[in-house]
Amino acid sequence: MSVSGLELWGGAECTVNRVGDRTYDQLKLTGHEDRLDDLDRFAALGLRALRVAVLWEKVETAPGVPDWRWTDAVMLRLRALDVRPIVGLIHHGSGPTWTDLTQPSFAEGLAAHAARVAERYPWVTDWTPVNEPLTTARFSCLYGLWHPGLRDEAAFWNALLTQIEATGLAMRAIRRVVPQARLIQTEDFGRTDATPPCAAQAAFDNDRRLMTWDLLCGRVGPGHPLYARLAAFGLTSRLLALAGAPTPPDVIGLNYYVTSDRFLDHRIDRYPPNLRGGNGRMAYADTESVRALPDWTPGWRRNLETLHARYGLPVAVTECHLGCDPEQQAVWLNQCWRAALAAREAGVPVEAVTVWSLLGAVGWDRLLTEDDGRYEAGAFDAAAPGVPETPLGSAVRRLASGGPPAADLQPGWWDRPDRLALPSTAPLCIPQPLVA
Repeated sequence: MSVSGLELWGGAECTVNRVGDRTYDQLKLTGHEDRLDDLDRFAALGLRALRVAVLWEKVETAPGVPDWRWTDAVMLRLRALDVRPIVGLIHHGSGPTWTDLTQPSFAEGLAAHAARVAERYPWVTDWTPVNEPLTTARFSCLYGLWHPGLRDEAAFWNALLTQIEATGLAMRAIRRVVPQARLIQTEDFGRTDATPPCAAQAAFDNDRRLMTWDLLCGRVGPGHPLYARLAAFGLTSRLLALAGAPTPPDVIGLNYYVTSDRFLDHRIDRYPPNLRGGNGRMAYADTESVRALPDWTPGWRRNLETLHARYGLPVAVTECHLGCDPEQQAVWLNQCWRAALAAREAGVPVEAVTVWSLLGAVGWDRLLTEDDGRYEAGAFDAAAPGVPETPLGSAVRRLASGGPPAADLQPGWWDRPDRLALPSTAPLCIPQPLVA
């Protein structure tokens, strides 16, 4: 706990995603599943809350037959270390092999799993049943990268609603056992800017980014900017049901990356083929704002203020991570911490900043779709003998002890002029985020 009142949380990357007949399990790839003493390493940094995976597809590997051996060991060790778990049940996954994000069985199955977990660990008060529902739906059913590998907007909205319904059912099941249970709802959140011809698409993207929280809060009804679009896919009854029985988060969880902010540009000839795309009505390039906009700066404070203004709820940074060397990761964390403190001082109830991922990750450079993905360390280097602490770990230890962020010895690459991939000279349309 910082003397500022801002908490420092942590988490180990725990995605379990399917690609075809292959499953990519970050807990296995980083070795965390075989090292219970990683938890001692995390606690030794001074962390007192940890996002922990009790994933449905890893516990219930056969219908009705849960295997608690690993999770029991983890939860017992966390209690001994006095580290508060924030339990996740689905992390970019699609559930066990007999269901997926498009099936009605997903929501009911996850709720049953949630009930079993709550009954087994009734002291757990913080929960994230489904991590990043919108992001997972995009990767699984709009971009076709993860199971079930669809590229269809109707399937995307169905997958999103299924996860939101699952979250509501799961929290109701949990609260029957733990009435005081909190929902900490995470989602990736960035801003889309654009050249004027792409303004309509940018406005749509900026509305869509809010849908996880809007749906949980019962805000998607007639008058919502995207209600008619979803109704056109035959989803009216499900939208009205969600609006009639909302499950508002207790904490809005902001996951924000240097790649979260996007820039849409109609001048596609300025960009390599891999960045060119469109929406079926017009062609445009979709690139990272950090690489295209000279005046871009990290949006930590802006996002925290936007989300609190919109929902009137406490907020937290639930993933602070940079895919880079640990020295630069420490600079990114320090900037995030300063922004969170500034937001708190301005009256925004920012509860925590979460170091993600403590053990780094494998394959996110390939969006978790290939075996030859690169490993990047986090606060610890899981690829080195003894899993040593990195410069990011030292930065975490300093903040957890109540100290201020260390002075950054060098600017982050995202702050340097040479980050720009090409000049950007056209007048910009910058859609304003919704806050009402």
